[in-house]
Formats: sequence, structure tokens, C-alpha cells
Amino acid sequence: MRISSRKLTVSLAVVLALGIVPRHAVAAGMPQLDFRDPFLLWQVVWGAVIFVVFYVILSRSALPRVERVLSHRRHRIEGDLDIARRARDDADRAVDELRRARHDAATQAQANIDRVVQEARQAAEAQTHEMNRRLNDDIAAAEARIAAAHRDAMASLPNIATDTAQSLIAKLFHPVGGGAHVNDDTVADAVRERLSAHAG
Repeated sequence: MRISSRKLTVSLAVVLALGIVPRHAVAAGMPQLDFRDPFLLWQVVWGAVIFVVFYVILSRSALPRVERVLSHRRHRIEGDLDIARRARDDADRAVDELRRARHDAATQAQANIDRVVQEARQAAEAQTHEMNRRLNDDIAAAEARIAAAHRDAMASLPNIATDTAQSLIAKLFHPVGGGAHVNDDTVADAVRERLSAHAG
């Protein structure tokens, strides 16, 4: 409707411009613009009437259809733009959710890794402590057995030394003395005295 009004204004301006053409244009060889001629005047009037009639017909029939088509197209374009905007917003939200999910998954995975490493470290420390305890127990038992064996050996050492000394004395003095005998208590006392002096 706005376009048709503009066209009508332009056409009327053209008609008025033709009506105020200087009279010397006729003298210059343009008698068809002589508005003193009634025939030309009626042509202009009927042209204006026909133009107005066409304008009314078009404004009542064709132009509303054109306006409806343009409005429909405008609404459809606006609807497509709205759909595109909503799709873009949905895509942005999906990307944000994906980023948050990836961040949460990475955080959870790191927490699980830290937990597994901590549990493995604690298990290794507990196993190490248990092995150290068993090793210390074995060492203590071995030391106890060695100490007991040492005490047994030291306890039997006087008897062994006494028996050895008596055997040596018997071998050394019997062939020479011809039946000489050394008292066992004397030998034992001498061995204990020697061992005591050696221990001191």
C-alpha cells in the first residue's frame, strides 16, 4: 500500500508538471502540450480518471494479495530465523553440557586414580611393615637360638676341656710313669681355673 501511494504521488506530480509547462514550449514545436486545446485537456482528465480507477482496483484486489504474500514471506523468514536462533542456543547448551561432562569425568577419573594409588601405597606399606615384623621375629628367634647354643656350648666346654686334658695327660704320662694316675677333680679344677682366667 505504501508503494502504490508513492507511485500515485509521482504520477500526479508528472501530470501537474505537464500542466505548468511554459507556453513557449508550444512555440518551440510541441503543440501536443498546448493545454488550451480542449481535446488535450480531456485526455489529461480521462487519463487521471483511468489512473485513479486502476489504482483503486489494484489497491482493492492485487495489492492486498501482494501484501499478504510479502507478510507471509516476512513471517516465514522471521520464523526460520527464530528456529535458527533456537537451534544455535540448543547447540551452545549442548556444547556447554559436553564440556561440563568432560570436566566432571576427568575430575572423577583423577579422583579414582588418586584413590587407587593411595590404596596401593597403603597396601605396600602394610605389607612392608608385616615383612619387617616377620624378619625381625626371625632374626630375634635366630639370635635366641644362637644364644642358647652358645650357652650350651659354654656350659659343656669345661667337661669337654676336662675330658681332653685327662686324655692328653693319660697319653703323656702313662707310658712314662707306668701307671701314674692324675686325680680327675684336680684336672677339672685346673681347667675351670684356666677358663676363668681366660674369660677374665
